[in-house]
Amino acid sequence: MKTPPSFATLLESFFTQRLMKQRNASPNTIKSYRDTFRMLLQYTQQRLGKPPSSLDLVDIDAPMVAGFLEDLEISRNTSVRSRNLRLAAIRSFFRYAAFEAPDQSAQIQRVLAIPGKRCTKPILNFLMKPEVEAILASPDQRKWSGRRDHALLLVAVQTGLRVSELTALRWADVIIQGTGAHIRVIGKGRKERCTPLTKQTVAVLKAWKSDAVKRDIKIVFPNARGGQLSGDGLQYILSKHVAVAQNTCPSLSSKRVTPHTLRHSCAMELMQAGVDRAMIALWLGHESVETTQMYLHANIALKEEILAKTCMPTGKPGRFRPDDQLLAFLSEL
Repeated sequence: MKTPPSFATLLESFFTQRLMKQRNASPNTIKSYRDTFRMLLQYTQQRLGKPPSSLDLVDIDAPMVAGFLEDLEISRNTSVRSRNLRLAAIRSFFRYAAFEAPDQSAQIQRVLAIPGKRCTKPILNFLMKPEVEAILASPDQRKWSGRRDHALLLVAVQTGLRVSELTALRWADVIIQGTGAHIRVIGKGRKERCTPLTKQTVAVLKAWKSDAVKRDIKIVFPNARGGQLSGDGLQYILSKHVAVAQNTCPSLSSKRVTPHTLRHSCAMELMQAGVDRAMIALWLGHESVETTQMYLHANIALKEEILAKTCMPTGKPGRFRPDDQLLAFLSEL
């Protein structure tokens, strides 16, 4: 009788065989799955007192996975959407394990039966033009970091690139000489797309590139050591300049501004300029035009235009008339 593979063997083959060789998953997908199992194994080790390399598949049962997901929401303050993404990674592994360890099918099916949580979809957050201008004016361009931050924020809000696309951008993918200046990136689903640049953005990037050439840096927006910025590093840069911009633009104090907010702001600028949804989806690299539907829900100006074209029922304001003093006295008894 064939000995069932250990959990460690299953997990290693899941990453090396299923994700990398068979599915040719993107580096971002592999990193996301890796982080999920790193947190899951740390959680399991705390509960069972067993090192991850000694775990058996039966140790990662449905109650353990459910407890891990609950811990993400409580201890790490993880959003429901992020919780569901972690669950999707775990399901992918257990679907693979179902073929490699069929004798554990009952346990595997119970894990696969854990449902994703429904979550409220709030209207997306975006910045108005004065808020964007205040943030762009915040970096001190007399410093190397200030020139980098200004170029980074300008490119982010003009192109709508994702965080991973911004941090991984290389000078070889930035065409700023001659006509047709653009940025070339490979986004979700390994789809390559080109995003044109305005003359102002080209001028800023040319000035910033002269600094990069002196330092022989291939990354467009490096960290202080010349390496690639992390997502947290990008969030830190943005938060720092938003805090400064609040002094001149108080409306920013009531908004939670993330790098993705800049992407939303780019999309809303395109929509308010009358650009078709299909073109916005092409610009942002959306898989489907339906994804761009969320910007319609957030566009209050468009809704006001619709309201102006309709003939809604009218009402008549009334006047408050106090009760007779004697009746008011009796009502209080």
